[in-house]
Amino acid sequence: MAEEKKGFFRRLVSGLTKTRKNIVSGLDSLFGGFSRIDEEFYEELEEILIMGDLGVKATYSILDDLRQKVKENHIKEPMDCKQLLIDSIKEQMQIGETAYEFENRTSVVLVIGVNGVGKTTTIGKLAGKLRSEGKKVVIAAADTFRAAAGEQLKEWADRANAEFIGGQEGSDPAAVVYDAVAAAKARKADVMLCDTAGRLHNKKNLMEELKKINRVIEREYPDAYRETLVVLDGTTGQNALAQAKQFMEAAQITGIVLTKMDGTAKGGIAVAIQAELGIPVKYIGVGESIEDLQKFNSDDFVNALFTDDAKEDEEN
Repeated sequence: MAEEKKGFFRRLVSGLTKTRKNIVSGLDSLFGGFSRIDEEFYEELEEILIMGDLGVKATYSILDDLRQKVKENHIKEPMDCKQLLIDSIKEQMQIGETAYEFENRTSVVLVIGVNGVGKTTTIGKLAGKLRSEGKKVVIAAADTFRAAAGEQLKEWADRANAEFIGGQEGSDPAAVVYDAVAAAKARKADVMLCDTAGRLHNKKNLMEELKKINRVIEREYPDAYRETLVVLDGTTGQNALAQAKQFMEAAQITGIVLTKMDGTAKGGIAVAIQAELGIPVKYIGVGESIEDLQKFNSDDFVNALFTDDAKEDEEN
């Protein structure tokens, strides 16, 4: 397990190379180029963080925190506040003790996100993880709109040895969920993972569909713990943030899954999303295999994103 985690950190480090180059080179010249901490220093730092896709809200919050710490610790040298900056960003990214409560309860996890972000793959990988922990998993293929979605999900379910409940193409997604709930209860499943259609351009239909699915779950499975994850493509930067905001209007989102983080120069978006939406990033994906989806760890992420120590960790 520790080996797997170390391997993932290495992939995270190399996956965030583009983002790190953007941010770290800017920070290095900033910390090396200023002899004192003044307003100009903060302005330059603000620009580097915003350009690194951390977003305006997170940047302001980090800078406010940094100013306070610099004052409290009577720091004069720019180099001396680098670690404070990193600590401040880590604090922004903490996800809390109960983030993965659904794993310990009989639960229904609704997974939403537009097509192409890696939603189906994420469900498959989550199913694999939960099965490897000895949990009984039922997968509901309630994206009946996209022809290949059910087939793709069935492959993942078979691979993970999870129960699969699907419907005909074009059938009512809520009916699939109804059948899946019945199966989950009959088999005493620990977790039911539910795929949904990702049609943001037709938000009214999507909202109605999600409401209907939610009504079925509330009526048929009232005791189930509820989790709603939105899957976002890390390579799309601020666009991912806009998508998340739209999905928030359609569903009560409890967590975010960021995929494709291995190919992006926009890795700072993880910080922006959490600050802007107040919803934690719970999983992060850096590749195709099951091991490439991991629980989000703010220390690992910020170390991989901001520090050259990441390179040392990579070599060790």
